[in-house]
Amino acid sequence: MVLFRKRISFLVTSILLGLITLPSIGVVLVAHSVKAQTSSGVPSRKTPDINPSELVPSYPAAAPPPQVDPLPNQRTVEERSIETDYRVSNLLKDFQGNLWVGSWRGLSRIDPKTGKILARVNLPNVAIGALAQDKVGRLWVGTYEGLMRVDPRTNEITAQNLFLPSKRVLSMLVDKRGYLWVGTDSGLALISPDQGLIMTTVKNLPGVSANTLTLDAEGQLWVGTLDGLVRVNTANAYIMKRIDGLPGTTVQALAISPEGLIWAGMANNLLVIDPKTDKVLRSVTPLRGRNVTAVRFAQDGSVWVGTSNGLLRLNPNTGALLDQVPGLPSSRVLALVPDIGNKLWIGTNEGLAWLMPKMNGAKPHLAFSRAVK
Repeated sequence: MVLFRKRISFLVTSILLGLITLPSIGVVLVAHSVKAQTSSGVPSRKTPDINPSELVPSYPAAAPPPQVDPLPNQRTVEERSIETDYRVSNLLKDFQGNLWVGSWRGLSRIDPKTGKILARVNLPNVAIGALAQDKVGRLWVGTYEGLMRVDPRTNEITAQNLFLPSKRVLSMLVDKRGYLWVGTDSGLALISPDQGLIMTTVKNLPGVSANTLTLDAEGQLWVGTLDGLVRVNTANAYIMKRIDGLPGTTVQALAISPEGLIWAGMANNLLVIDPKTDKVLRSVTPLRGRNVTAVRFAQDGSVWVGTSNGLLRLNPNTGALLDQVPGLPSSRVLALVPDIGNKLWIGTNEGLAWLMPKMNGAKPHLAFSRAVK
Protein backbone atom coordinates (compact mmCIF):
# COMPACT_ATOMS: atom_id res chain seq x y z
CA MET A 1 0.00 0.00 0.00
CA VAL A 2 2.85 2.38 0.88
CA LEU A 3 4.56 1.47 -2.44
CA PHE A 4 1.40 2.25 -4.39
CA ARG A 5 1.11 5.65 -2.71
CA LYS A 6 4.74 6.47 -3.59
CA ARG A 7 4.10 5.65 -7.25
CA ILE A 8 1.02 7.86 -7.33
CA SER A 9 2.98 10.67 -5.68
CA PHE A 10 5.79 10.31 -8.27
CA LEU A 11 3.32 10.36 -11.14
CA VAL A 12 1.54 13.48 -9.87
CA THR A 13 4.87 15.24 -9.35
CA SER A 14 6.01 14.41 -12.89
CA ILE A 15 2.81 15.73 -14.39
CA LEU A 16 3.16 18.97 -12.41
CA LEU A 17 6.75 19.37 -13.62
CA GLY A 18 5.67 18.82 -17.28
CA LEU A 19 7.72 15.70 -17.83
CA ILE A 20 4.75 13.54 -18.70
CA THR A 21 1.54 14.32 -20.64
CA LEU A 22 -1.45 12.10 -20.73
CA PRO A 23 -3.20 12.16 -24.10
CA SER A 24 -6.44 10.41 -24.65
CA ILE A 25 -4.65 7.28 -25.88
CA GLY A 26 -1.23 6.16 -24.62
CA VAL A 27 1.52 8.18 -22.94
CA VAL A 28 3.78 10.58 -24.90
CA LEU A 29 7.05 11.98 -23.62
CA VAL A 30 7.53 15.65 -24.40
CA ALA A 31 11.05 17.14 -24.64
CA HIS A 32 11.33 20.29 -22.60
CA SER A 33 14.31 22.26 -21.46
CA VAL A 34 13.39 21.90 -17.83
CA LYS A 35 15.80 21.26 -14.96
CA ALA A 36 13.96 18.80 -12.76
CA GLN A 37 15.08 16.89 -9.81
CA THR A 38 13.85 13.63 -8.52
CA SER A 39 12.77 13.12 -4.97
CA SER A 40 16.25 11.84 -4.30
CA GLY A 41 17.76 15.27 -5.31
CA VAL A 42 19.62 13.93 -8.41
CA PRO A 43 19.24 16.24 -11.46
CA SER A 44 17.18 14.75 -14.28
CA ARG A 45 18.69 14.11 -17.73
CA LYS A 46 18.60 17.27 -19.87
CA THR A 47 16.90 17.02 -23.31
CA PRO A 48 18.37 19.00 -26.31
CA ASP A 49 16.80 22.29 -27.41
CA ILE A 50 14.89 22.00 -30.76
CA ASN A 51 13.80 24.97 -32.88
CA PRO A 52 10.37 24.30 -34.45
CA SER A 53 11.53 25.94 -37.71
CA GLU A 54 14.13 23.17 -38.04
CA LEU A 55 11.34 20.69 -38.62
CA VAL A 56 10.44 22.41 -41.95
CA PRO A 57 12.52 21.30 -45.03
CA SER A 58 14.81 24.03 -46.33
CA TYR A 59 16.77 24.49 -49.60
CA PRO A 60 19.76 26.67 -50.43
CA ALA A 61 18.94 29.99 -52.09
CA ALA A 62 19.25 29.90 -55.90
CA ALA A 63 18.08 31.97 -58.90
CA PRO A 64 14.84 30.79 -60.57
CA PRO A 65 15.29 28.69 -63.72
CA PRO A 66 15.19 30.61 -67.01
CA GLN A 67 11.83 30.91 -68.77
CA VAL A 68 11.36 28.44 -71.61
CA ASP A 69 9.57 29.67 -74.73
CA PRO A 70 6.54 27.60 -75.70
CA LEU A 71 6.95 25.22 -78.62
CA PRO A 72 5.92 26.87 -81.91
CA ASN A 73 3.00 25.65 -83.93
CA GLN A 74 4.32 22.88 -86.19
CA ARG A 75 2.26 24.05 -89.18
CA THR A 76 3.75 27.54 -88.91
CA VAL A 77 7.26 26.10 -88.86
CA GLU A 78 6.58 24.06 -92.00
CA GLU A 79 5.08 27.02 -93.84
CA ARG A 80 8.04 29.24 -93.03
CA SER A 81 10.49 26.55 -94.11
CA ILE A 82 8.94 26.19 -97.56
CA GLU A 83 11.10 27.94 -100.12
CA THR A 84 9.66 30.30 -102.70
CA ASP A 85 8.47 28.52 -105.83
CA TYR A 86 9.93 30.13 -108.96
CA ARG A 87 8.00 27.96 -111.39
CA VAL A 88 6.91 29.75 -114.60
CA SER A 89 4.19 27.48 -115.92
CA ASN A 90 2.44 29.70 -118.50
CA LEU A 91 3.33 32.38 -121.01
CA LEU A 92 0.96 34.41 -123.21
CA LYS A 93 1.40 37.07 -125.88
CA ASP A 94 -1.41 39.64 -125.80
CA PHE A 95 -2.81 41.80 -128.59
CA GLN A 96 -0.46 44.68 -127.74
CA GLY A 97 2.59 42.46 -128.03
CA ASN A 98 3.21 42.31 -124.28
CA LEU A 99 4.16 39.10 -122.52
CA TRP A 100 2.08 37.77 -119.63
CA VAL A 101 4.01 35.59 -117.22
CA GLY A 102 2.06 33.13 -115.12
CA SER A 103 4.28 31.94 -112.31
CA TRP A 104 3.61 30.29 -108.97
CA ARG A 105 4.29 33.68 -107.39
CA GLY A 106 1.55 35.45 -109.34
CA LEU A 107 0.72 37.03 -112.69
CA SER A 108 2.81 39.76 -114.32
CA ARG A 109 2.90 41.67 -117.60
CA ILE A 110 6.30 42.58 -119.04
CA ASP A 111 7.67 44.46 -122.02
CA PRO A 112 9.34 41.71 -124.12
CA LYS A 113 11.77 44.19 -125.68
CA THR A 114 13.23 45.46 -122.41
CA GLY A 115 12.08 42.80 -119.95
CA LYS A 116 10.63 45.53 -117.70
CA ILE A 117 7.69 44.52 -115.52
CA LEU A 118 4.73 46.71 -116.48
CA ALA A 119 2.09 45.40 -114.08
CA ARG A 120 1.33 42.76 -111.48
CA VAL A 121 -2.09 41.27 -110.81
CA ASN A 122 -3.01 40.39 -107.25
CA LEU A 123 -4.63 36.96 -107.47
CA PRO A 124 -6.18 35.00 -104.59
CA ASN A 125 -4.43 31.84 -105.76
CA VAL A 126 -1.00 31.92 -107.41
CA ALA A 127 -0.84 28.35 -108.73
CA ILE A 128 -1.61 29.23 -112.36
CA GLY A 129 -2.46 26.38 -114.72
CA ALA A 130 -3.42 28.22 -117.93
CA LEU A 131 -3.75 31.65 -119.58
CA ALA A 132 -5.91 32.93 -122.46
CA GLN A 133 -7.07 36.25 -123.92
CA ASP A 134 -10.52 36.64 -125.43
CA LYS A 135 -11.37 38.65 -128.55
CA VAL A 136 -12.03 41.89 -126.69
CA GLY A 137 -8.75 41.70 -124.76
CA ARG A 138 -9.87 40.37 -121.39
CA LEU A 139 -7.46 38.02 -119.72
CA TRP A 140 -8.59 34.64 -118.43
CA VAL A 141 -6.54 33.01 -115.70
CA GLY A 142 -7.00 29.36 -114.84
CA THR A 143 -5.65 28.40 -111.43
CA TYR A 144 -5.71 25.30 -109.29
CA GLU A 145 -8.62 26.86 -107.41
CA GLY A 146 -10.81 27.91 -110.35
CA LEU A 147 -11.12 30.43 -113.18
CA MET A 148 -10.90 34.24 -113.11
CA ARG A 149 -11.43 36.99 -115.68
CA VAL A 150 -9.07 39.97 -115.42
CA ASP A 151 -9.37 43.42 -116.99
CA PRO A 152 -5.81 44.14 -118.25
CA ARG A 153 -6.42 47.90 -118.16
CA THR A 154 -7.11 47.99 -114.44
CA ASN A 155 -5.70 44.56 -113.43
CA GLU A 156 -8.95 43.94 -111.54
CA ILE A 157 -10.76 40.60 -111.33
CA THR A 158 -14.16 40.98 -113.01
CA ALA A 159 -15.48 37.39 -112.82
CA GLN A 160 -14.61 34.23 -110.92
CA ASN A 161 -15.94 31.11 -109.18
CA LEU A 162 -17.57 29.60 -112.26
CA PHE A 163 -19.01 26.11 -111.87
CA LEU A 164 -16.43 24.10 -113.80
CA PRO A 165 -16.26 20.29 -113.91
CA SER A 166 -13.28 20.74 -111.56
CA LYS A 167 -11.56 23.73 -109.98
CA ARG A 168 -8.16 22.52 -111.20
CA VAL A 169 -7.69 24.25 -114.57
CA LEU A 170 -5.03 22.72 -116.82
CA SER A 171 -5.58 24.30 -120.25
CA MET A 172 -7.50 27.07 -122.05
CA LEU A 173 -8.17 28.17 -125.61
CA VAL A 174 -10.38 30.72 -127.42
CA ASP A 175 -11.96 29.25 -130.58
CA LYS A 176 -12.63 31.05 -133.86
CA ARG A 177 -16.08 32.16 -132.72
CA GLY A 178 -14.61 33.79 -129.62
CA TYR A 179 -15.84 31.26 -127.06
CA LEU A 180 -13.56 30.09 -124.30
CA TRP A 181 -12.77 26.40 -123.79
CA VAL A 182 -11.48 25.44 -120.37
CA GLY A 183 -9.82 22.09 -119.74
CA THR A 184 -9.80 20.68 -116.22
CA ASP A 185 -8.70 17.41 -114.66
CA SER A 186 -12.35 16.26 -114.85
CA GLY A 187 -13.46 17.39 -118.31
CA LEU A 188 -14.13 20.40 -120.55
CA ALA A 189 -16.25 23.51 -120.17
CA LEU A 190 -17.44 25.97 -122.85
CA ILE A 191 -17.81 29.53 -121.56
CA SER A 192 -19.24 32.75 -122.96
CA PRO A 193 -16.51 35.32 -122.23
CA ASP A 194 -18.91 38.29 -122.36
CA GLN A 195 -21.37 36.94 -119.83
CA GLY A 196 -18.90 34.86 -117.87
CA LEU A 197 -21.34 31.95 -117.94
CA ILE A 198 -20.85 28.29 -118.71
CA MET A 199 -22.69 27.23 -121.86
CA THR A 200 -21.99 23.51 -121.67
CA THR A 201 -19.64 20.90 -120.26
CA VAL A 202 -18.07 17.72 -121.61
CA LYS A 203 -17.69 15.48 -118.58
CA ASN A 204 -17.61 12.14 -120.40
CA LEU A 205 -14.32 13.00 -122.07
CA PRO A 206 -12.34 9.85 -122.94
CA GLY A 207 -9.21 10.02 -120.88
CA VAL A 208 -11.02 12.31 -118.39
CA SER A 209 -8.36 15.01 -118.00
CA ALA A 210 -8.09 17.80 -120.62
CA ASN A 211 -4.33 18.31 -120.35
CA THR A 212 -3.77 20.43 -123.46
CA LEU A 213 -5.83 22.06 -126.27
CA THR A 214 -5.28 23.21 -129.87
CA LEU A 215 -7.34 24.15 -132.93
CA ASP A 216 -6.96 22.56 -136.36
CA ALA A 217 -7.29 24.29 -139.73
CA GLU A 218 -11.06 23.71 -139.72
CA GLY A 219 -11.47 25.37 -136.35
CA GLN A 220 -12.24 22.17 -134.46
CA LEU A 221 -10.83 21.48 -131.03
CA TRP A 222 -8.24 18.80 -130.30
CA VAL A 223 -7.85 17.69 -126.71
CA GLY A 224 -4.87 15.82 -125.28
CA THR A 225 -6.03 13.50 -122.50
CA LEU A 226 -4.72 10.76 -120.27
CA ASP A 227 -5.76 8.27 -122.93
CA GLY A 228 -4.92 9.71 -126.33
CA LEU A 229 -6.49 12.44 -128.49
CA VAL A 230 -10.09 13.59 -128.87
CA ARG A 231 -11.55 15.88 -131.52
CA VAL A 232 -14.47 18.02 -130.34
CA ASN A 233 -16.92 19.96 -132.50
CA THR A 234 -16.69 23.56 -131.30
CA ALA A 235 -20.23 24.33 -132.51
CA ASN A 236 -22.07 21.76 -130.39
CA ALA A 237 -19.40 20.31 -128.05
CA TYR A 238 -19.94 16.81 -129.48
CA ILE A 239 -17.03 14.40 -129.65
CA MET A 240 -16.24 13.80 -133.32
CA LYS A 241 -13.45 11.24 -133.13
CA ARG A 242 -10.91 9.67 -130.85
CA ILE A 243 -7.33 8.56 -131.47
CA ASP A 244 -6.22 6.11 -128.80
CA GLY A 245 -3.65 3.37 -128.56
CA LEU A 246 -0.81 5.87 -128.86
CA PRO A 247 2.60 4.92 -127.46
CA GLY A 248 2.75 6.37 -123.97
CA THR A 249 -1.02 7.01 -123.86
CA THR A 250 -0.94 10.38 -122.07
CA VAL A 251 -0.84 13.48 -124.29
CA GLN A 252 0.48 16.53 -122.43
CA ALA A 253 1.50 18.97 -125.21
CA LEU A 254 -0.10 19.76 -128.59
CA ALA A 255 0.70 21.91 -131.61
CA ILE A 256 -0.57 22.10 -135.21
CA SER A 257 2.12 22.46 -137.87
CA PRO A 258 1.70 24.86 -140.83
CA GLU A 259 0.83 21.76 -142.89
CA GLY A 260 -1.98 20.87 -140.50
CA LEU A 261 -0.28 17.90 -138.84
CA ILE A 262 -0.64 17.25 -135.11
CA TRP A 263 2.51 17.20 -133.02
CA ALA A 264 1.71 15.40 -129.78
CA GLY A 265 4.08 15.51 -126.84
CA MET A 266 3.93 12.42 -124.65
CA ALA A 267 5.58 11.43 -121.41
CA ASN A 268 8.15 9.39 -123.37
CA ASN A 269 7.81 10.43 -127.01
CA LEU A 270 6.96 13.06 -129.63
CA LEU A 271 4.53 11.88 -132.33
CA VAL A 272 3.50 13.41 -135.64
CA ILE A 273 -0.10 12.47 -136.49
CA ASP A 274 -2.22 12.98 -139.59
CA PRO A 275 -5.62 14.16 -138.29
CA LYS A 276 -7.38 13.06 -141.49
CA THR A 277 -6.29 9.44 -141.36
CA ASP A 278 -5.68 9.26 -137.58
CA LYS A 279 -2.37 7.58 -138.31
CA VAL A 280 0.94 8.20 -136.59
CA LEU A 281 3.30 9.35 -139.34
CA ARG A 282 6.45 9.11 -137.26
CA SER A 283 8.00 9.14 -133.84
CA VAL A 284 10.56 11.94 -133.71
CA THR A 285 13.84 10.14 -133.09
CA PRO A 286 15.67 12.66 -130.83
CA LEU A 287 12.68 12.69 -128.45
CA ARG A 288 12.21 8.96 -127.99
CA GLY A 289 12.24 8.15 -124.31
CA ARG A 290 12.07 11.83 -123.32
CA ASN A 291 9.30 13.60 -121.43
CA VAL A 292 7.90 16.26 -123.80
CA THR A 293 6.27 19.16 -121.95
CA ALA A 294 5.85 21.89 -124.61
CA VAL A 295 5.79 22.17 -128.43
CA ARG A 296 5.68 25.45 -130.41
CA PHE A 297 6.29 26.38 -134.06
CA ALA A 298 8.32 29.51 -134.81
CA GLN A 299 7.94 31.92 -137.73
CA ASP A 300 11.15 30.64 -139.30
CA GLY A 301 9.51 27.22 -139.67
CA SER A 302 11.47 25.45 -136.95
CA VAL A 303 9.81 23.71 -134.04
CA TRP A 304 10.83 24.23 -130.43
CA VAL A 305 10.36 21.32 -128.05
CA GLY A 306 10.59 21.64 -124.29
CA THR A 307 11.26 18.56 -122.22
CA SER A 308 11.84 17.70 -118.58
CA ASN A 309 15.53 17.61 -119.45
CA GLY A 310 16.27 20.48 -121.80
CA LEU A 311 15.13 22.61 -124.75
CA LEU A 312 15.63 21.52 -128.38
CA ARG A 313 15.08 23.02 -131.83
CA LEU A 314 14.10 20.57 -134.58
CA ASN A 315 13.69 20.49 -138.33
CA PRO A 316 9.90 20.03 -138.71
CA ASN A 317 10.25 18.10 -141.95
CA THR A 318 12.79 15.52 -140.85
CA GLY A 319 12.69 15.80 -137.06
CA ALA A 320 16.46 16.26 -137.04
CA LEU A 321 18.00 17.99 -134.05
CA LEU A 322 19.21 21.50 -134.93
CA ASP A 323 20.09 22.97 -131.51
CA GLN A 324 20.06 22.17 -127.82
CA VAL A 325 19.87 25.31 -125.68
CA PRO A 326 22.18 25.74 -122.65
CA GLY A 327 21.93 28.34 -119.90
CA LEU A 328 18.35 27.69 -118.74
CA PRO A 329 17.43 28.36 -115.09
CA SER A 330 16.26 24.76 -114.99
CA SER A 331 16.39 21.90 -117.47
CA ARG A 332 12.68 21.26 -116.88
CA VAL A 333 10.83 23.38 -119.47
CA LEU A 334 7.17 24.16 -118.74
CA ALA A 335 6.13 26.80 -121.33
CA LEU A 336 7.33 28.26 -124.64
CA VAL A 337 6.37 31.38 -126.61
CA PRO A 338 8.45 32.20 -129.72
CA ASP A 339 8.67 35.44 -131.70
CA ILE A 340 7.88 38.03 -129.02
CA GLY A 341 10.25 41.00 -129.04
CA ASN A 342 12.49 39.04 -131.40
CA LYS A 343 12.97 36.48 -128.64
CA LEU A 344 11.97 33.00 -127.62
CA TRP A 345 10.62 33.05 -124.08
CA ILE A 346 11.02 29.97 -121.92
CA GLY A 347 9.23 29.18 -118.68
CA THR A 348 11.06 26.64 -116.54
CA ASN A 349 10.76 25.00 -113.17
CA GLU A 350 13.21 27.55 -111.72
CA GLY A 351 12.28 30.76 -113.50
CA LEU A 352 11.92 32.64 -116.80
CA ALA A 353 14.54 32.86 -119.58
CA TRP A 354 14.83 34.29 -123.07
CA LEU A 355 16.81 33.47 -126.20
CA MET A 356 17.65 35.54 -129.27
CA PRO A 357 19.00 34.33 -132.61
CA LYS A 358 22.75 33.69 -132.71
CA MET A 359 23.02 33.64 -128.92
CA ASN A 360 25.15 30.90 -127.39
CA GLY A 361 22.64 30.21 -124.65
CA ALA A 362 19.54 31.40 -122.85
CA LYS A 363 19.59 34.29 -120.39
CA PRO A 364 17.52 34.25 -117.17
CA HIS A 365 15.14 37.08 -116.40
CA LEU A 366 16.41 38.31 -113.04
CA ALA A 367 12.96 39.28 -111.71
CA PHE A 368 11.78 35.70 -112.09
CA SER A 369 14.95 33.92 -111.06
CA ARG A 370 16.10 32.26 -107.88
CA ALA A 371 19.23 34.42 -108.07
CA VAL A 372 17.18 37.43 -106.94
CA LYS A 373 15.26 37.03 -103.69
